[in-house]
Amino acid sequence: MTVHELVEAFRRQFPDAGEPIVVRAPGRVNLIGEHTDYNDGYVLPMAIDAQIMLAGSLRDDQEVHLYSLDFQSGDRFSLGEIQRSTKATWTNYIRGVCSMFLEFTPLKGMNIVLTGNVPQGAGLSSSAALEVGTALLIRNLNGLDTDAVELAKLAQRAENEFVGVNCGIMDQFISGLGKQGHVLFLDCRSLEYELVPAPFADKNASVVVIDSGVKRGLVSSEYNLRRSQCEAAVRELQKDLPQIRALRDVGAADLVLVEKLPPDLCKRARHVITENQRVLDAVKYLAAGDLRAFGLLMNQSHASLRNDYEVSCQELDLLVELAQSVPGTYGSRMTGAGFGGCTVSLVDNDYVGRLKAVVMEQYPAQSGLKPRIFVFNASEGAQQLV
Repeated sequence: MTVHELVEAFRRQFPDAGEPIVVRAPGRVNLIGEHTDYNDGYVLPMAIDAQIMLAGSLRDDQEVHLYSLDFQSGDRFSLGEIQRSTKATWTNYIRGVCSMFLEFTPLKGMNIVLTGNVPQGAGLSSSAALEVGTALLIRNLNGLDTDAVELAKLAQRAENEFVGVNCGIMDQFISGLGKQGHVLFLDCRSLEYELVPAPFADKNASVVVIDSGVKRGLVSSEYNLRRSQCEAAVRELQKDLPQIRALRDVGAADLVLVEKLPPDLCKRARHVITENQRVLDAVKYLAAGDLRAFGLLMNQSHASLRNDYEVSCQELDLLVELAQSVPGTYGSRMTGAGFGGCTVSLVDNDYVGRLKAVVMEQYPAQSGLKPRIFVFNASEGAQQLV
């Protein structure tokens, strides 16, 4: 949908409202650095060219009136009493962001119409895009000076404390601070970040995301187990390395100590330590324009997630194997929490069609599932359009 079409839809929905402003916020895919965030480590996400767009204007009261063009559904709530909705659950992200702002500033009521094309249920952070887009809309409508990093933190708190999902900061951070033609190197401990030029377009390559169609049913329990195993590994390693606070502080030189841990703790720690190093190496390879070396890191990352962190599944492994069988694929790996969801591959544009054909023919035949395939480029982060 174009900006003009969204503004026209807003006028139809709220004919007596003032002229709206329009903002957008993108989804994201994490290229490398999986399960490192809650270990104070490094990640390398990319904002994708799929987005949430919101048109909004202020009201004279304390009411927030919402309409989703995608759900063809509306809702309203009062800023004086914000509660979670059990019926219109998509509004909880907006309610949560409003609630976080109200902790430090009064707000005026709003009329909001929204739409988006971030694929639902594919692990591409449509929720973070909605939160960051809402935060930007509120900031700009109310003339606040909250900077982009604080908006990302606020959006994360909305999901943690209001929606009730214990996500890290990466999704909101990249949605808010991404830049076209770049990926974002983020230190999840300090929140220091660097926008790294991603020469994909210059090198005739694209990022291909394939949704396996497997719902991530084990994520919650297994995610909590992996976190506790990492924490247990740190406690054991502190006996020899008392200065460490998290696995992020353990380097390759200390892997000899990691190998002495109980088998499960050893494997979990080894993945996190080597994955952090892969992120650091990936930044260097991208800066040098070396897509082949970057792709090898993606392949190594998947092997580590499959064998050491044990969060892959047969369907994700199959998609990675199919992608790696296509000559123009630089690298492929599962992305996200695991046990379903998506793979991400870096592919020469001349071979994207072949990859699609191979996956559409062989994946359903071997898995019984129908994949969804998306081709993305590095997008700009959240911004006001009108």
